[in-house]
Amino acid sequence: VQLQAYGGGLVQAGGSLRLSCAASGRIYSSSVVGWFRQAPGKERDFVAIVRWSRDSTKYADSVKGRFTIYKNSAENTVYLQMNSLKPEDTAVYYCAKGVQWSTSTRDYNLWGQGTQVTVSS
Repeated sequence: VQLQAYGGGLVQAGGSLRLSCAASGRIYSSSVVGWFRQAPGKERDFVAIVRWSRDSTKYADSVKGRFTIYKNSAENTVYLQMNSLKPEDTAVYYCAKGVQWSTSTRDYNLWGQGTQVTVSS
């Protein structure tokens, strides 16, 4: 299975973007799929995760109420709808797959290539 992330771009503060993470193969029900982001000079941070079998979700405090993670099982795709974007949301966004309900990058063993999101003030 491979993951491909896309949908990034340049947007003004207050705008919206939707990121997509498409899996090339089947995602098993035990999987957790998430979005992480990395700003220049900073570590890769947790953004949001969804459990494949239950639709359970978890968000970083910094994005709660603005971002929504959801999946389309038939398309093997996970989305990240980002609203009310702020300049501090600027980063490369990565999707990843693991099996633990975790916000740590160490628990994810399959990563997509990343997509750049830039929010101008």
